[in-house]
Amino acid sequence: MSLSLGSRKEYRPSRVLMPVLLSACAIPISMVFWIINVAYSILWPDTTNSTEEHLVISPWRWLAAVVIPVMFIFWGLRKKSLDISGAILGFFTGFILTLSSFIHLGALVVFFVTSSKITKFRSAEKRKFEADFKEGGQRNWIQVLCNSGMAMQLALLYLLDVGSGERPIDFDKEYRSSWLSIGIIGAFACCNGDTWASEIGTVIGIGNPFLVTTRKKVPKGTNGGVSWIGLISSLVGGLVIGLFCYILILNTVDTVVLQLAAPQWPIIVVAAFGGLFGSILDSILGATLQYSGVDEKGIVVERPGKGVKHICGKQVLDNHSVNLLSSIGTALILPRIANIFWP
Repeated sequence: MSLSLGSRKEYRPSRVLMPVLLSACAIPISMVFWIINVAYSILWPDTTNSTEEHLVISPWRWLAAVVIPVMFIFWGLRKKSLDISGAILGFFTGFILTLSSFIHLGALVVFFVTSSKITKFRSAEKRKFEADFKEGGQRNWIQVLCNSGMAMQLALLYLLDVGSGERPIDFDKEYRSSWLSIGIIGAFACCNGDTWASEIGTVIGIGNPFLVTTRKKVPKGTNGGVSWIGLISSLVGGLVIGLFCYILILNTVDTVVLQLAAPQWPIIVVAAFGGLFGSILDSILGATLQYSGVDEKGIVVERPGKGVKHICGKQVLDNHSVNLLSSIGTALILPRIANIFWP
């Protein structure tokens, strides 16, 4: 029986072979990592700890650290949310976060998926007032580094300090792992909150936003411009991160350990605050240290030039630097705040 022309178009061998090729590459790579990890624990054992559990990472964890980031990278490339350079750095980021904890990976996944979707929300309207508008919000390696670089560094510290695995947030019994986990979640909550605020706040609501430092009305797209819709969106963006991490904690942490630990629900509140705080910090930096002007066409630009009218800020930082500094600030401040108010 011959296939119709329409059936031939729907049949794509690449999609059928992709899982096979992915498994063929991922399994040996993960096994090599596991063998190296076991050899390291034997040759250089940790004499300060009676157990080597935190040194030896299971082969399943290595396999997940390869497969899961690759799956999301393919998705990002297909949806044009990443370019090649962003995909490469995104793989290493996902690899490290998966090794440290599935909770950390969950924060990354929620940020990547939701921010990619939100970026495409009413894109036709954003094109009217954004000079650097990019269809699909495609991220390169610089944007990936600025959004996830701080979280990746904290995940490395998590691996070196407390090892690999899922632990509850408990500042009394697990202070170091709790501090690092809240820092990682805070960094992603900040980036997600800021993305939600800028992408939703600019296209929903009546009137122009106001400058966070002076409350003066400014054109849409101005660095440091905020709206009440945007602030609420940033809160929700952080809350989504915290809610997903809360669900992961309940389903991945050992039940006995979880019963003896502090309550985990405050992570939702902490992440929501991180989204709001990070967005406000980003806006303050943007309003003061990032140049904003409007050209003759009414489009907001980030560099002075002929016919450009200055709105606010000095030409000290660019948007990438502001994102990086706000994520660093939130990641460092949020654990301290959580430690004070956590039940």
